Amino acid sequence: MDIKQIGEFGFIEQIADRFKSLVPKSIYGIGDDCAIIPANENDDFVVSTDLLIEGVHFLRDKITPFNLGYKSLAVNLSDIAAMGAEPVGAFLSIGIPKDCSSELLDGFTEGFMALSKKYDTPLLGGDTTKSLRDLMINVTVIGKCPKGKALLRSSAKGGDVIAVTGNLGDSAGGLNAILNNIELNSHTKHLIEKHNKPEPQINEGLWLAKQNGVHAMMDISDGIASDLNHILKASEKSAIVDLQKVPVSEILSSIAKKYDWNAAELAVSGGEDYELLLTISGECATSIAQRFYAEFGKPLHIIGEVKAPVEKPIQWISGEEKLPDFKGFNHY
Repeated sequence: MDIKQIGEFGFIEQIADRFKSLVPKSIYGIGDDCAIIPANENDDFVVSTDLLIEGVHFLRDKITPFNLGYKSLAVNLSDIAAMGAEPVGAFLSIGIPKDCSSELLDGFTEGFMALSKKYDTPLLGGDTTKSLRDLMINVTVIGKCPKGKALLRSSAKGGDVIAVTGNLGDSAGGLNAILNNIELNSHTKHLIEKHNKPEPQINEGLWLAKQNGVHAMMDISDGIASDLNHILKASEKSAIVDLQKVPVSEILSSIAKKYDWNAAELAVSGGEDYELLLTISGECATSIAQRFYAEFGKPLHIIGEVKAPVEKPIQWISGEEKLPDFKGFNHY
């Protein structure tokens, strides 16, 4: 059977099913942003790993070495943030083609180090090897959280509201600008920066994990059309999402209008925003949103509601109007 027929997530499910019997009951394996491993009587370790391949995840001539190093760590730290955990350390393995200059590697290291310093995440080891063609980067990050307190995808409850921590679609707009060689100005540069240098929501994740009423959480890497489905499937729930409430920046709206892009579709399907997607008890949502704004100076955007399970996982609406389904990013 062709990989396209089973899809990325179907393949992951096959692997998870085969190894399920080997995972001890004390360990939480495949199925969330991170694996969860007991550390001691008081803490759990959370572990995430991501692979970035040239031509698939980045174009070497369209991203600075500094931003590539920064992004390589950021996408992993975003998974740690989604669990409500604190970073402990990182491991880097890199396949280097012969046309990769020492200047590029130096810049990459500087970018990786800048984010390491920002979130106190030392590089603890890894591996280097020759690549026959493309630059390949694999990062593993370990985090720590209080025992049993990691925020799981499977914890959403009926009546929860659905929220996101920031604007969506800017990264996808930046990728559009890169791929279509859109004229550079302050707006397009902003979108490209959002794509090439994402910021993991570490502090936001730590704060949200401490709030009573926050239930499920994950980071937005494939677009909420895909990522919300992961939460709903794991929690055996459905959802209604109001497209009018999905936050889109004025910059993306302006550029989308100019180049005839669908800003709403970029926001829900584009991915790589690395904001946090979470569910909150309806009774606590207003209070948590107010305190979130006081803490971080930005809104916590409420975009929908978790419902009892139905045949259609997500119902998209715009005000009173029902909308067709949206699809998130899938490698195949």
